[in-house]
Amino acid sequence: MPVKDQTITEHYALFNGNCVEVMQNFPANALHFSAYSPPFCGLYVYSSDPHDLSNCVSYDEFMEHYAYVVEQVHRVTMPGRCSAVHCMDVPTSNTGHDHLRDFPGDIIRLHDTLGFRYVARYHVWKEPLAVRNRTMAKNLAHKTIVDDGTLCSVASADYLLVFRKDGTNPVPVAHPHGLDYYAGARIMPADIQAYRGWTGNQIENKYSHWIWRQYASAFWDDIRLDRVLPYVEASEEDERHIHPLQLDVIERCLILWTNPGEKVLSPFAGVGSEVYGAVILGRKGVGIELKSSYYRQAVKNLEHAAQHSVNEQTDLFAGVASSNSDDLFTSGTTD
Repeated sequence: MPVKDQTITEHYALFNGNCVEVMQNFPANALHFSAYSPPFCGLYVYSSDPHDLSNCVSYDEFMEHYAYVVEQVHRVTMPGRCSAVHCMDVPTSNTGHDHLRDFPGDIIRLHDTLGFRYVARYHVWKEPLAVRNRTMAKNLAHKTIVDDGTLCSVASADYLLVFRKDGTNPVPVAHPHGLDYYAGARIMPADIQAYRGWTGNQIENKYSHWIWRQYASAFWDDIRLDRVLPYVEASEEDERHIHPLQLDVIERCLILWTNPGEKVLSPFAGVGSEVYGAVILGRKGVGIELKSSYYRQAVKNLEHAAQHSVNEQTDLFAGVASSNSDDLFTSGTTD
């Protein structure tokens, strides 16, 4: 397995390398779920590494290279299981934000050609002034609406696109006592607290029904936008570029689409947000990150997660690792 570095524990595995090359060493149909943010083509260049998708010279070249990633994610995912992609509309050039490209639509069409079926799109609300202050986008400035309203635009939502691999899911993701954990900003009504973990008729489970109404909405306007992992090692330039996915989003994905103890993949792990969420919720995380500084921060974040897990954790390699070279977490060559 071609990696620059790796950290493998009983709770998670992190690899510093090219995600396509690393995934090629994983066995087929071995992972239960994946969640990640691909590089948002046209926004940032994350590194000078020629393997970095953000270095593609054109949008078409980016989509061609990204197809290799989706192809491998599809191969390693169990039949009938899901993959969640965090994305947004992107500008057509890096000179301004006035013309947008339907990046989510292209992601949907790509997945459809590779055996995934598009099943849901969630909109993650973002506060307009915060977006303006972070991006300095002229089309979000109040001065623009004063001078010429035809040049103003919107603080676009983030999108979470959910895909299901063709085939029959061999292990249902069941919630026999409903949903018992809410990741979000709303205050739950006090009179439903007694129904948490309700073992009776689930029609009566007011606690779970309240959470489900939040999660089933196509508009997630209750995500705590500042609930993200730290990236303290990153340089000032890195901090401007990296935007970890909110833990509320990750935890909702894991609760809805995985069982405790199952394996969760993040092929663009960044500082380890998806793997972190998997570990603290009693799942087993597998993260791959190309950029060494992000990988090192992910290692630190996952060390913290392993010490603060909210569920009893089991051996990450149970039923998987052996001397077979096709096994999922076989140690690789360090370049």
